[in-house]
Amino acid sequence: MIGWLKNGVRAAALLLAACAFSGSANAQLFLFDPDFRAAPIEGSDPLVGLPLPKATSAEYAGHLVWNLRAGLNVAALQCQFSPYLRAVDNYNGILAHHSKELMEAYTTVGKYFKRVHGPREGQRLFDDYSTITYNNFSTLQAQIGFCQTATTIAKEALSRPKGQLYLTARARLRELRNSLVPAYDRFPLRYDPRFIQLPALPPLQNSCWDKKNQLKKKCMTAS
Repeated sequence: MIGWLKNGVRAAALLLAACAFSGSANAQLFLFDPDFRAAPIEGSDPLVGLPLPKATSAEYAGHLVWNLRAGLNVAALQCQFSPYLRAVDNYNGILAHHSKELMEAYTTVGKYFKRVHGPREGQRLFDDYSTITYNNFSTLQAQIGFCQTATTIAKEALSRPKGQLYLTARARLRELRNSLVPAYDRFPLRYDPRFIQLPALPPLQNSCWDKKNQLKKKCMTAS
């Protein structure tokens, strides 16, 4: 009898806890979304990626777009654990929808390295730049927050008209970089047993129960 009552109380407590948080579960991977939002960023900002000394404004713009593409490419590879995120589908959609702008960014950044460092050395440095840019978005400890953020950015990028991917890169790349820092769910409600009203337990001593496990009248308390 006592074991059954304990199990019942435990089940009730779990049910109450579930009800307390069910109304807040509005995120895909978190109960409460971490806030990585940040101000827009320019291509010349060191946070974008590897520095490009002596770059023109057009080269910085290509640098910005190419770093966003690299981040979303990494997300497509690392975020497949959740089909709900549609990381691969979103990325492939961006490649198709913004193919011209992405090719222009690739060509512009490649020409920057050749202009500044010469054809042969420039190509080598551009290859290094591409590899390091991808590696700088790789994360394990911050994977969930990164995948959540990359998903929202990819959806925005898909909604942009052709030729305007740069606007998403400028507005959201700082946010994507911020999401590489580990984030954990926040629980604004603290457990306090005073706020959980449970029915009073009946007396548990054997003398209060008959052979049919019915509570004797003498042990009943007024409700």
